[in-house]
This record gives sequence, C-alpha cells and structure tokens, in this order.
Amino acid sequence: MDGKVGTAVLPVILSGGSGSRLWPMSRELFPKQLQALLGTRTMLQETVERVSGPAFEAPMVVCNDSHRFIIAEQMRQMGVTPGEIVLEPVARNSAPAIAVGALRALERFADPLILVLAADHRIGDVAAFRAAVAAAVPVAAAGHLVAFGITPTGPATGYGYIRKGAPVGDGASRVDRFVEKPPLADAERMVADGRHLWNGGLFLFPARTLIEEMERLAPAVVAAARAGVAAARRDIDFLRLDATAFAASPDISIDYAVMEKTDRAAVVPMDVEWSDIGSWAALWDVAEKDAAGNAVVGDAVFEGTRNSYVRSDSGLLTAVVGLDDVVVVTTEDAVLVCARDKAQDVKKVVERLKAAGREEPTVHRRVYRPWGFYQTLERGERFQVKRLTVYPGRQLSLQRHFHRAEHWVVVNGTALVECGEKKTLVGENESVYIPLAARHRLANPGKVMLNLIEVQSGPYLGEDDIVRYDETLEVQPDAAE
Repeated sequence: MDGKVGTAVLPVILSGGSGSRLWPMSRELFPKQLQALLGTRTMLQETVERVSGPAFEAPMVVCNDSHRFIIAEQMRQMGVTPGEIVLEPVARNSAPAIAVGALRALERFADPLILVLAADHRIGDVAAFRAAVAAAVPVAAAGHLVAFGITPTGPATGYGYIRKGAPVGDGASRVDRFVEKPPLADAERMVADGRHLWNGGLFLFPARTLIEEMERLAPAVVAAARAGVAAARRDIDFLRLDATAFAASPDISIDYAVMEKTDRAAVVPMDVEWSDIGSWAALWDVAEKDAAGNAVVGDAVFEGTRNSYVRSDSGLLTAVVGLDDVVVVTTEDAVLVCARDKAQDVKKVVERLKAAGREEPTVHRRVYRPWGFYQTLERGERFQVKRLTVYPGRQLSLQRHFHRAEHWVVVNGTALVECGEKKTLVGENESVYIPLAARHRLANPGKVMLNLIEVQSGPYLGEDDIVRYDETLEVQPDAAE
C-alpha cells in the first residue's frame, strides 16, 4: 500500500488480553503486548508501526482501562498520535470490541474499512502484510467481511483453520467453513490439501456491512456496543465506554458472533512469518538461537543444554546445566522452569496462584502509573525503599499521608517539590523531607527522566494511606517559577 486508498482504512488494535501463558513476564496489569519480548519495541509498538503511513488512518486502540496510561505513553514515545484510545470497562471478547470500533469509525468517516489487529502478534514480513491488506481492500469495499488466512508452516493443532471456497477476486476466496483447533491427524490432512489456512484473527471489514450483519446475527452485541458508545464520556485523552451498557453484551468472539454464520465472509491469504506468541514455546520458535538451539535474553549461561529458552529479567545471572528442551524465566519476584512442550500449561499455574490470592499473577515489582512508575527495592519493619521514575512534564497528584513520612533523594534529573506552601527545585544528589500529614506533590518540569529514591518510614506503609486533592497530570506552565 503505497498511497492512501479511496476508502479510509482505519486500524482497530485490540489490546485487552493478559497473556497468562507468558507468566511471569506477562501479568494482568502489564501484559505481553506492552512488553518488548522480541526486540527493543513492545509488541503494541510494533503493531502500531506496521499500520503507520499514508495508507492508513491514525489507529484506534481498544484496551483495558488499567493499561490506558502505559499505552498512551508507548505511543507518545513513538511520536504517534492515536485516532482514539477506547477503554473497555469489562472484558467481553472480540465481537463487542470490534463493534465499538466499527461504530466509532462510522461516526468519523463516510464509508470506512476497519483493519482489526491484535496487539500481541508477531509479523516478520511487514511488506508482505501491507501487500495482503492492499489486496483485500477492493474485496472488503465490495461488501465482503474479509478474514486474513495465514499460510500454514506446519500442522499446528493450536490454531483454528479456514477452508477456502470459490474465488471472489484476485487471490481472494469465499470462506467455505471455519474449523476449530483440530487433532494432529486432521491438521496434517488440512495442511496437505492446500485449501486450508490458519485463522490468525486478522480482519478487514466494511464498517457499515459489519454492523448490518451484527444486527442480523448478533443483535445483543451491537446493541450493547451502541449503548456503551452513546453514553461514553471523555476522560483526559481517552473515551471511556459506559460500564453498565457495555457489560450487558454477551462475551463472544467475532468468529462465533458473525464470521461462522454470515454468507459474506471471504478470505485473503497472508504469508507474513506470523505468530501469535501464545506461549514461551512460541517465543522460542521465533527467537535467534545458538548452535545448540538455545535462545537467551539477559544474563544467562548454558552448560550441556540444548533447545532451550532462558530469559533473565531479574538482574541475576541465570545458569542452566544439563537440561534439554526447557524454558527458564527469572524475574525479580518469580522463577518459572518448565518443559518446552508443556509451555501451554503455564496458564494453569497462574490460575492456581490467583485461587490462592497471590499478587504475582497481577502485578510486577515495577508498577506503572500515569506519571511514570515505581519499584519497591527493600521492605523492613517500619520502612520501605522505592525507586520512582517520573516522565518529563508529568507530576503526581497533590496528596498527603497520615501514617508515613518520606525522604526523596534525586538520582538524576530535576524535581519540583511542593510541600505545604513551599515549592523547591531539587537537583541531582540533593534531598528533601516530606513530614507526616504534609500536603505535597512531586513533579518533573524538565526534558529528561526524573529518577529518585524514596525512603518511607512509619507504622503503616500501605498504598491506601493516601488522600488525593487533584489528579492533574501535566506540570503547569508556571510550576517551576
């Protein structure tokens, strides 16, 4: 796609998953699509980059409310202004999210096509991806609901399949039928016959036609989406769907709701080095490996080990000796060791941890906030030490604590500290004391990251010991005066 097509192509990026099979890296509040698992950019950023340029409108992202500030910051780092970031109050699978995307697209454009993408997929050949989208545009513009069928690289049993029917255009075919994840013998037969493609969950829909089909085939879904959009409200730069209205939608995928029922489905082949990165085994498949078949990320060494994936994000050296076909992942608060062919079962561990009330499935030691992030370094009796990082031009809310005092030591950057009626600029290697119950605020008025060490002391150090007086995110123009 070298230039703007006649019909607007609006990327709708779905970013609502938790990626529990990639625990302990991926967690509910910081899932896989928001992490750099395959390079220097996060999977979301790679997805956004894939649909950047004159052939596409600014992307819409539909995401979990808890991830909104991380997503906005990652797009800001790329220099990309999203067309919209839509917040789902509850997860309701892909059909309601896509319906919202289509309805919002119809409010902005006369006759749009929406390109539905998952934020957590890998596509190695971006040029081939864009060529497939370009080939699908006239098919979708003619009224077909287009699914992109991934050219199989083998008889995978973890994916659904699409069987091609009669041709409907240059390289496109009608969908003969969708096939659920098959047993191995069926997968081998389907790959051998050349008529079956993997169902990768990528679509190009004429928004108006999709809504018409949803009103016919899944009326409760589109009704809840309409009501959620109609009662939505603006929240800073986000569109927050009405919680009660949206929650009334069935929890259903677009395949079940529409694609398996409609007579307008078409499929366009896509041979793009695709993977949904659904497990550590899938990540090993696409990673660079040494002569022994080992893939390593971080500080790790092998001895007598073959065909294994080792990732150390803890800052600790991870050594693996005498093991083959394993996955070893270390983070600051958890270690995973599993057989590579059992990587799908990591999800069962996460379910057990949730049932036990553990926090490891939900949060990392590093916790992201609108202004940056904090990370607990040390805890003890009546004290806690944290690292705080504040983005340029951002500030924490004006607040106070009734059970703890705080010392802030600036490591690099410049902090603007408001304490009581006094405002002070605090530079590198300088510190400031925040007494118990004092109203205070921390801001970064500069152009570089602000990093500081916070030492808390007091009888109670929980995050709920806080009274907020405002939630202003940006540093005010006169704040540093």
